[in-house]
Amino acid sequence: MTIRNWFKFFLNSMIIGGLITGVLGLFIRWDDAFAKYFEAGQWSEFIAAFVFMVVMGFTISVIAQMGFFAYLTIHQMGVNIFRTLTLWNWVQLLIIAFVIFDLIMFRFRPNAETTGQVWLYGILLAILIITALVVGIIKANKTKKHALISAVFFMIVVSTLEWLPVLMVNADKVDSWVTLLLFPILAVNAYQLLALPKYNAKSDEDRLKLEARRKARREAATAVKGK
Repeated sequence: MTIRNWFKFFLNSMIIGGLITGVLGLFIRWDDAFAKYFEAGQWSEFIAAFVFMVVMGFTISVIAQMGFFAYLTIHQMGVNIFRTLTLWNWVQLLIIAFVIFDLIMFRFRPNAETTGQVWLYGILLAILIITALVVGIIKANKTKKHALISAVFFMIVVSTLEWLPVLMVNADKVDSWVTLLLFPILAVNAYQLLALPKYNAKSDEDRLKLEARRKARREAATAVKGK
């Protein structure tokens, strides 16, 4: 990927993370972060709280991008270590199952003290899995069928690792953060997974155009010297 296309890729991921966190933060964290300023008419504080949410989304986006490029390296290493993509896919399925088990038994279950929290964590887990399957199917249809498992692995395992810091916090009102931060992580990761081929193709086109211009200049310079 060229620097220009990487910058577009990076910037678009940042915008997605920031907007989703900011907009959803207005609803998910309204009572905790916005209601008191709205009721008091403190609009500067209200705007500052919204900007904080957007900046939080930018931060999540950067973390998600680091996770994405780390996964690309790990995926290639996995294929090389296990020699075949089929065997690596089975390993990825085992890791997916382990991560889901870990989420249920060691992250959600200890924190689900009320019926409402049980429903919340169940819904969040369903969103994680359904989103991963949908993105994986789209990815497989756009590229190759064997990309399905790798895409689901990335959307579940890597997204969970990026989500883990807030899942490990044991504090009051952490449920709203757990809920809020899942959405920008999934959105940015889905965007990266589905948009990367487009940026790679555009980078290839840019390199071909650059090479064509260089060749034309060399030919023009040679023609001038020949005269």
